[in-house]
Amino acid sequence: MKKGRQTFDANFKLEIAKMVRDQGLSVAHVSQSMNVGPTAIRRWVEQYEAELKGQAGIGKPLTPEQQRIRQLEQENRQLRTDVDILKKASAFFARDLK
Repeated sequence: MKKGRQTFDANFKLEIAKMVRDQGLSVAHVSQSMNVGPTAIRRWVEQYEAELKGQAGIGKPLTPEQQRIRQLEQENRQLRTDVDILKKASAFFARDLK
């Protein structure tokens, strides 16, 4: 029987990345003790290091600050789309009034 793909929340990923980066534990040791693949741990550590440098990194953000930034960027895109739609609608109705 095939095993399903594991999913982990951002807090768990952040704690694992901190164990490797801040506590100096090896990826192999953390991988064995936490039953998580080493490739995933390396990716989480890269993401964490990128976020510490203020970069967005790849994938879902780990730190609360980057999560908030990602949320605000998404809201900003949605609001810009809404404004464009309203501009087009107002131009359409203004043309009909003339």
